[in-house]
Amino acid sequence: MDHKFIHPIETRYRTDIADLFTEERKLEYWLKVEGVLAEVHGELGNIPKEAAKEIKKKASLNYVNLERVKEIDNEIHHDLMAMVKALAEKCEDDAGKYIHLGATSYDIEDTATSLQLKAALNYIKNSLIKLLKSLIKLIEDKKDLVCIGRTHGQHAIPTTYGMRFGVWAYEIDRHLDRIYEVLERISYGKMSGAVGTMASFEEKGIDIQKLVMEKLGLNPVIIANQVIQRDRHAEVILLTSLIGQTLAKIARQYRVLQRNEIAEMFEPFKEKQVGSSTMPHKRNPHKSERICSIARVIKSNVIPALDNIVLEDERDLTNSASERIIIGENFILLDYITKELIENIKGIEFDAVKIEENLNLTKGACLSEKVMVQLVNKGIGRQEGHEILRKAAILARKEDRSMKDILNENKKITNLFSKEELSDLFDAHKYIGKAIEQVENLLKILKNKYKW
Repeated sequence: MDHKFIHPIETRYRTDIADLFTEERKLEYWLKVEGVLAEVHGELGNIPKEAAKEIKKKASLNYVNLERVKEIDNEIHHDLMAMVKALAEKCEDDAGKYIHLGATSYDIEDTATSLQLKAALNYIKNSLIKLLKSLIKLIEDKKDLVCIGRTHGQHAIPTTYGMRFGVWAYEIDRHLDRIYEVLERISYGKMSGAVGTMASFEEKGIDIQKLVMEKLGLNPVIIANQVIQRDRHAEVILLTSLIGQTLAKIARQYRVLQRNEIAEMFEPFKEKQVGSSTMPHKRNPHKSERICSIARVIKSNVIPALDNIVLEDERDLTNSASERIIIGENFILLDYITKELIENIKGIEFDAVKIEENLNLTKGACLSEKVMVQLVNKGIGRQEGHEILRKAAILARKEDRSMKDILNENKKITNLFSKEELSDLFDAHKYIGKAIEQVENLLKILKNKYKW
């Protein structure tokens, strides 16, 4: 019977990063570590050099077949030892008897996992760089597009779309910094035997570990028990969750701004795209909703990653099964929603008329702070000015009138400002502070940092 997929990560949400987490690639990493261990044994005179050469040569998918490994695993119920036996079958003469000499399973598995995580983090790094480039282009296009800012879901004061997108870009930049930091801490391997004492390597344990890691491009742990401690792996999962939540935050903003009542910014909608099976008029932000939904799964995997830190004594196996799920799942899903967001950003649509309409929706109330500041400059106390404008805002809402008209009926205000001055105070486009300057500074810093 043909295998039928259950997890949508195999079909709907799969990206090229999944190649790093296939059974074949996992076996390839195991074989690579096993081959390098034999090579080092040969160099140190622990095993015949010809045997080491033969093991290194055959420690490859060109010789070791995944199906054969699975056959052996079904018999012995130990996948790492199944790999050792399958490799030994391919080695000529007596080379096979030297495979895995002195090592414990997790010397191979944890070191291979570090290689895998290095590759995965670098892959995500490149995806985030593409996302950041897309954001920078958008910022450059919209850095001076004035819109209403919102706090607590209510109109606050004007801001710009450049500011909004700049905040996102700055956050992505911090995630890239975090990737470089976490890459350093996850790039560690071990070759120290059953409980980490290196007793099985006799007097050459430290040298073996150091040489193996040098050849693999990893750092040797200073001390470990039978496993590399899981705070390193938990940090990787935490990082994927942090990134996922940032993407969800951006996607949530897409969803809010696409509401019919707001209708300022929209994710792309293709010509033949269907929004609803029953309501033909619908233009649902389904890509943004999908990003938010998947980010919840990514976030949920933080809990088992943290629990995996708490292993008993020198080791137990409670980390193993969950890591087979959460590591690949988080990276594949994160890469998928990153690519979805890139497409959203590239195809973003704006309604300039609606943006301007929303900017003036409160009929000037959103500029009460600006008026208050100018009242202080005219000699009115800050608290008194605040109270004048608070009452004016209540009256403006109650009577559905503009703030400017209400204030024009207040003698304290008209004694201080001419009608022309007051009209100028209610120009929303003139109250964006240093928004454009901050955005231009961010663009300069990011372009210089990434040499763009």
